[in-house]
Amino acid sequence: MTTPQLVVHRDKDLMALAAAARLITRIVDAQSARGTASVVLTGGRNGNALLAALAGSPARDAVDWSRLDLWWGDERFLPEGDPERNATQARDELLDAVPLDPARVHWMPASDGVDGGNVEAAAERYAVELAKAAGPEDRVGVPAFDVLLLGVGPDTHVASLFPEHPGVRETARTVVGVRGAPKPPPVRVSLTLPAIRAAREVWLLAAGEDKAEAVALALSGPGEIQAPASGAYGRQRTLWLLDRAAAAKIPPEMYPPSSA
Repeated sequence: MTTPQLVVHRDKDLMALAAAARLITRIVDAQSARGTASVVLTGGRNGNALLAALAGSPARDAVDWSRLDLWWGDERFLPEGDPERNATQARDELLDAVPLDPARVHWMPASDGVDGGNVEAAAERYAVELAKAAGPEDRVGVPAFDVLLLGVGPDTHVASLFPEHPGVRETARTVVGVRGAPKPPPVRVSLTLPAIRAAREVWLLAAGEDKAEAVALALSGPGEIQAPASGAYGRQRTLWLLDRAAAAKIPPEMYPPSSA
């Protein structure tokens, strides 16, 4: 488990711009070192704001988009192209504007796909795809993602792992089908905490007053069952990217040192 590092920005707009710049640098570094890079995207307002900032960045062309693998941390189990799907929103904000290799974009299944409405089968299908991309040295049957992005919900959920729900208790599978999610839509596909923790770096994004209590709670170490965000950490780095509003309730003595 890596010690969380906190970076607090003036507001959500600056946070998105800075996170985009940071992500470009991390991708370029990974591609320089290994030839390719892999990133797990997140949806929600902060994830989409980061993608929009990346799309507008003059530095975006520093990335070799053809050598980037994209995955998702979770997805709303809705028909392909539904405007509420994270994939649809990601295409609108960034993906349709950059020259990605379609074979390297790993979409989570839709509810009108080959598995129909069987979300458990869809989750297993994505787990198989992850396992095929994993190397012999990779942990738990998923690739060693360079950066795994997560938005933090007001209830401390990350991906589609909600407090006290079965998915957050999963210790063996890498992907689960989620039913009865407290946030609509109720049916989803999500990476599990073991898959999340296989990433080299995990970045947690939170902005706005409505996230302040969740951020303070997750960083106080209550346990992942009660606060899933507290169980999301990377093998090499765990980075919390916040705006001042989201960081407002963190006691000063809880700020860990940051090397960012």
